[in-house]
Amino acid sequence: MVNYSIRSTILIVDDQPTNIRVLGEALKNDYQIKMATTGEKALEIAGSEAPPDLILLDILMPGIDGYEVCKRLKQNPKTEKIPVIFITAKNQEADETKGLDYGAVDYITKPFSIPIVKARAKTHLELKKHRDLLEDLSTLDGLTGIPNRRKFDDYLKMEWKRAVRGSYPVSIIMIDIDYFKLFNDNYGHSAGDDCLKKVAQNLNMASRRPADFIARYGGEEFVGILPNTFIEKAAEFAQRLRHSVEELNIPHEFSLVNDKITVSLGCAATIPTVKKSYDLLIKNADQALYEAKSKGRNQLQCVGIDSLGKF
Repeated sequence: MVNYSIRSTILIVDDQPTNIRVLGEALKNDYQIKMATTGEKALEIAGSEAPPDLILLDILMPGIDGYEVCKRLKQNPKTEKIPVIFITAKNQEADETKGLDYGAVDYITKPFSIPIVKARAKTHLELKKHRDLLEDLSTLDGLTGIPNRRKFDDYLKMEWKRAVRGSYPVSIIMIDIDYFKLFNDNYGHSAGDDCLKKVAQNLNMASRRPADFIARYGGEEFVGILPNTFIEKAAEFAQRLRHSVEELNIPHEFSLVNDKITVSLGCAATIPTVKKSYDLLIKNADQALYEAKSKGRNQLQCVGIDSLGKF
């Protein structure tokens, strides 16, 4: 989720250092400033792990001009949502139309007015924050507040591609609350909702690495993604999850396996390749979960794919 307490970052791109200095001085008290004097450097910064929130982009530059930079930004899924404001000496209506057609959100002509630049930057950064917030909300489960199935799908696709490039493993853990229907039927849906919230937050808090990911998969089922994790380590983590849920001590006298809420887990791992589909990884984790439930519940079953072995 986006951290809205951090100052926004503006990337200023201009082949004239004087223009960069003037804009940087005017904006540095309110924003973090990054600078680039070439289109190539601008694309590099925009595509980094710490991309800017807004780009002020000159059009007339040697090498890759501003139009081409904007075009490439909008063609890249990683950078397409970064708003671009052209600041340029090209002041014809056709130039402005062309810039907006390439995907820029605004167009300021030189010589620029600092108050105008500040006002436009503030407006578009606020609009971006609102869009980011709405996007965040659309990927959160309404009941538990953790990521939902949609976010899980997006995150798995992203990590799968990274794992293909880096040739490292990805593990998935499927988690199901044991006899949850009996809990709901006997304690009521309000208590059931409270139980889901507690389990979800417990699972989410147990994720120790920033890349580890927990989502609500649907109903009383949750799912975890562990990038760069072999089956052995994934199994250790899954057992910690199982114990942590048990330690919540949520009474469940109608459970057929314990007198409190427990979970069954299925774990699978593989090293992704371009010839594999992550659907197979999900299928194997789901099959492992089925085995855990059929063998008595409140337990973990694991399966590796290919060279990762089988538990």
